[in-house]
Amino acid sequence: MTSNPIRPRARDLGLPFLGAPGPLNAITDVAGVAVGFCTLTDPSRKMRTGVTAILPRPGTDPQPVWAGQYALNGNGEMTGTHWINDAGYFLGPILITNTHGVGAAHTGATRWMIGHYADYFREHHAWAMPVVAETYDGVLNDINALHVQPDHAIAALQARSTGPVAEGSTGGGNGMIAYEFKGGTGTASRRIELGSKDYTVAALVQANHGIRSWLTILGKPVGKLVPEGAFYSGEMGSIIVIMATDAPLSGLALRQVAKRAAIGIGRGGTPGGNNSGDIFLAFSTANPGPMPQFAEAITSRQELNVELLDDLYLAAVQSIEEAVVNAIVAGEDVPTVKPEGMICRALDLERLKAIFAGQS
Repeated sequence: MTSNPIRPRARDLGLPFLGAPGPLNAITDVAGVAVGFCTLTDPSRKMRTGVTAILPRPGTDPQPVWAGQYALNGNGEMTGTHWINDAGYFLGPILITNTHGVGAAHTGATRWMIGHYADYFREHHAWAMPVVAETYDGVLNDINALHVQPDHAIAALQARSTGPVAEGSTGGGNGMIAYEFKGGTGTASRRIELGSKDYTVAALVQANHGIRSWLTILGKPVGKLVPEGAFYSGEMGSIIVIMATDAPLSGLALRQVAKRAAIGIGRGGTPGGNNSGDIFLAFSTANPGPMPQFAEAITSRQELNVELLDDLYLAAVQSIEEAVVNAIVAGEDVPTVKPEGMICRALDLERLKAIFAGQS
């Protein structure tokens, strides 16, 4: 996977984001985290969709991934969250696709888990509860054609890499619209020091939310300064935010991190519209170990003192804010399928640079 070779990322344009990013400025800056895509585009079938896969831990030995989840507005889906909220962990991958592809992606992820953790599923009474989230791509994709199939989820997982992450019209982000510009997949990261140790906090978003007049980038009212091409009568999208860190945190602390995604997306201007499924998940790669059913009766895990977490919260907010902008900056002009005959425009990067140069 490589970043979009045609359009630069937001920092390449000179946008003055705060905080120190990791070397890739991506969720894969958290060691061990891998991301893969299966991107489906066929204009003759009105197909522009796909699947994004995130695997928090490498290896075939099943280990819990400590996590917390939060929904700012629940007009959407993220499977597996009942157990995350009760137990503070999950096993396996996270997938993001379109609204009508959740079932197929879940089936594909389950098949993949049965094969990937083969001994676990063969020798024990194990059940798969992968995390599958969605946003609606029915403006740019014939969502009712059910293009996403289980094999596409498996393909995204097989394509995973710990390197640079492609942005924009990739994987599940292929058919997504953000603030009435072409949106999709975006990512960013931050490096911080807590308790004399260095940690990484990072985000990956599937940005499909907002209306043009709301869009604010680093305090600039970009949506109002670039109103051309807006076509929504009201918000009709969603945003999924996945946050990763190598900081040792409990499920409860990770839920607190997940809540900060509301602030991160809010910096872009959205108030969290009624029709927007704004659903967030934060996980930690720290504290590897056996599944709880195979652990000792008394267990212990490292956990950062919550009094130290303000800088981590800020890093999460900054990463999410930048990830959304990266998703928009990576956009391209795409024809609509419902209604037909319109164009969802990419943000004009020269105009964006002019706004920050004080020339708008």
